[in-house]
Amino acid sequence: MRSRPIRVMIVDDSAIVRQVASEAINAQPDMTVLATAVDPLFAIDKMRKEWPDVVVLDIEMPRMDGLTFLRKLMAERPTPVVICSTLVESGAKASFEALSAGAVGLVTKPKFGLKQFLQDESDSLVAAVRAAASARLRPAKAARAPEVVPRPKLTLDDLPRGPRLARNGERSRIVAIGTSTGGTLALEAVLTALPEDVPGMVVVQHMPAGFTEMFARRLNGLCRIQVREACHGDRVEPGLALIAPGGRHMQVARDANGYFVGVVDGPLINRHKPSVDVLFRSVARVAGGNALGIIMTGMGDDGALGLKEMREAGAATIAESEETCVVFGMPREAILRGAAGSVLPLHDISGGLLAWSHGREG
Repeated sequence: MRSRPIRVMIVDDSAIVRQVASEAINAQPDMTVLATAVDPLFAIDKMRKEWPDVVVLDIEMPRMDGLTFLRKLMAERPTPVVICSTLVESGAKASFEALSAGAVGLVTKPKFGLKQFLQDESDSLVAAVRAAASARLRPAKAARAPEVVPRPKLTLDDLPRGPRLARNGERSRIVAIGTSTGGTLALEAVLTALPEDVPGMVVVQHMPAGFTEMFARRLNGLCRIQVREACHGDRVEPGLALIAPGGRHMQVARDANGYFVGVVDGPLINRHKPSVDVLFRSVARVAGGNALGIIMTGMGDDGALGLKEMREAGAATIAESEETCVVFGMPREAILRGAAGSVLPLHDISGGLLAWSHGREG
């Protein structure tokens, strides 16, 4: 248990953001706003006097932009950072650069109607700050975004040995992945290591509405597999990963031609939409032992019960180990519930997936 409140610094050139965010944070018994600053240079001066536990950071600011400040912070004294970004393409692109540079959370703000929006979405901000306070940061070098260049093809010697599946066997298999805080980098690490012939994948990453399309496009440019934001009715195909849209649940169904996804509205489940539990439970129902479930870094317990249902239905299941999790929440709950057939560090999860897909569950 934390012996004192989470000390938060808010760095944003908008007075409305500073005011409303401060009110939301100070209303929590386990949080307090240590200071606010209109830009990073003022923030640096204040941080020299007292260092915060979490920084809520805007991207577009005068004198020094948030991305430059974040990189400086991660190089000199790594500190959990939650990005507060406008939902425009330039803001979304910079936000993913920030996540690759070490930021652990992302909340969105509109260009208009800002005060009412922030008041309505204050729970999301508070949850992001609380998750960030629990984060274990990786070294700055490991957090840098990789160059977007074509990756070399895997050879047969690079793949686990095992019987190859017939094409109909490949289509009968499906991989479901769920993750949250720290998950953007975790997903990047797993998906960029996969060859084009892996079984189809369905993914829930807790992320605000509007950012998942940009996230999917970014991954698509880094991976050998195809990655895109899911649309209602999309087919789950080998070599394709479908990312659940922010603000919508994603479920898997099956017909004579294979798996397809339903993208639907609905209430928050475990405080999230999309919810990992919603995805995992649907996969347990329609795929059973033909599925692999993977749960990775994130705060809370979303996905733990769904992963258990998958395992009870005969699916192989993997939880990320504590040693590599940014936040060891969701995997921990899955392990405690007996949902994890294997517990693997992040760097071994893609290998476990490949071993399973080639007929050798690991």
